[in-house]
Amino acid sequence: MSGHTKGRPLKKHCRSAGGFTMVELLVVLVIISLMMALVGTSISRNISGAKMRTAASKVAASLRYTRTQAILKKSEQVFLVDTEARTYQAGERKPEELPEGMNVELNTARSELTSETAGGIRFYPDGGSTGGNVRLDANGRVYRINVAWLTGETSVERPDD
Repeated sequence: MSGHTKGRPLKKHCRSAGGFTMVELLVVLVIISLMMALVGTSISRNISGAKMRTAASKVAASLRYTRTQAILKKSEQVFLVDTEARTYQAGERKPEELPEGMNVELNTARSELTSETAGGIRFYPDGGSTGGNVRLDANGRVYRINVAWLTGETSVERPDD
């Protein structure tokens, strides 16, 4: 028997090597890297959003703390903001620094400005205040922490919603 089976020649099956070409692999790698870049950008935006919310909450809590101290101590207390140093200080507590890349703006009574870049919101023993707001912004996101002058009540709003 030499190469024939029942009158027909034996077929040699030439099978091409399985797998992917180099071009196909490169296309897949490019697609994966583009997807990873998009996911990374999305995650970094969410992190900055979380930092913004946290910073706004901390500033609001510090304003409420300053108001509470004014009522409890029966003496005026001042919440200070330095826009150049990006810091704020609640009453007698140590100054807190805002995250890198976040801008702060203070709108308050002219009498409460201590310099061109610093000032405060004053709280009185009856709970009232000089009023104003602290505006935080970063990466196009804005939070405004408002203080009512009559009641000293603090609220957080996101103007761009």
